[in-house]
Amino acid sequence: MSVIDQLPAGFRRCALACTLGLGLSLGQAFAAPTALTLADALEQAQRNNPELAAAGWALGIAEGERQQAALLPNPELSWEQEDTRSATRTTTVQITQPIELGGKRGARTTLAERGIDAAGLELERSRNALRAEVIQAFQGLLQAQVRVGLAEQSQALAGRGVVIAEGRVKAGKVSPIELTRAQVQRAEIALELRRALQEQARATTQLQRVLGADVAAPVALAGDAAALPDIPPGARLLGALAESAELRLAQMGIDQQDAAFELEKAQRIPDLSVSLGSQYSAEDRERVNVVGLSMPIPLFNRNQGNVLAAARRADQARDQRRAVEWRLRGEVREALEQWQAASAEVEAFSATILPAASSAVDSTSRGFEMGKLAFLDVLDAQRTLIQARSGYVQALASATEAWVRLERIYGDVTALGGPGA
Repeated sequence: MSVIDQLPAGFRRCALACTLGLGLSLGQAFAAPTALTLADALEQAQRNNPELAAAGWALGIAEGERQQAALLPNPELSWEQEDTRSATRTTTVQITQPIELGGKRGARTTLAERGIDAAGLELERSRNALRAEVIQAFQGLLQAQVRVGLAEQSQALAGRGVVIAEGRVKAGKVSPIELTRAQVQRAEIALELRRALQEQARATTQLQRVLGADVAAPVALAGDAAALPDIPPGARLLGALAESAELRLAQMGIDQQDAAFELEKAQRIPDLSVSLGSQYSAEDRERVNVVGLSMPIPLFNRNQGNVLAAARRADQARDQRRAVEWRLRGEVREALEQWQAASAEVEAFSATILPAASSAVDSTSRGFEMGKLAFLDVLDAQRTLIQARSGYVQALASATEAWVRLERIYGDVTALGGPGA
């Protein structure tokens, strides 16, 4: 069903009276099997977007870091010779294996695993951002098409006013200045139509860019700009905030810094090096085994500076998490208020304002033709209808903006359940 088909009956009658047939043409275009739905657009963007593909590699990078963190230190092979004279020299060959103490390897591995989790959350946040961008571009193009259609209807309406004025002027019923006023209004609406067409071209390019499609290829959409989703109530949105990718990522920042703190504490314990080897004395013609242990003495450097820094980073991450939560709560409340106001405006325009404005144009036009009303009344009614149409599109754009803001935070916000869920 097309956008115009969703408008009130009075508004549709006005469109038919203006002989545009816009609802039928849009309905036929949307019904075309090659038309792009929002689900198709989201799938295509996921498949083609290079930024999302780049974010996906972060998981592989984190996996490699996790693998490296779990590895044991390599042994060291050494060869040593005392005295260069062949008759009295002593040759020693030994292998030294460092042994990490204090749980360093486990702490390193835990920190790397937190990195994998963070990379997964970053990828989820990137998907949410792309989803929001696609919805914004898709709905933006739908609304641009509606704006063009409404501007064409307004142009036809202004043209009808010019025809009526010309007839009344020729009959000597009104002053020629009334015709001039009608022509000025028609010229203003022609400029509005030109701006609407330019906006439609920009919206098309924006959608093609988001989809990763050829910018020269035409775009046919299957959708309804007036079909708004069911947004959950504020209590449900705020209750689900802890499950949002951004807040979970902020929490993961705390986990990462806690893991880094544990690693720095483990670094205070010096590592033990165990050496095994063989020593041969050419002078005594005797071979003896060599065993050695070595360990740094933590007299001055006990990694105390890094431990303190890691502890402060963990405190910083906790404050950052609280800041992210406060910011997201504010954004959710603002988006919800914007959504409620905009959706109420859309309903008011659809149910009351547009039908009443259309009826007023019809009534004043008939009254002017019958000589009961001045042409200024006709122009005023037409101007009111044109402004109402513009306000209707702006309300749709405002509702979409609020929807997109919530999508960026939650991903598929409708999956949280609508008001009646």
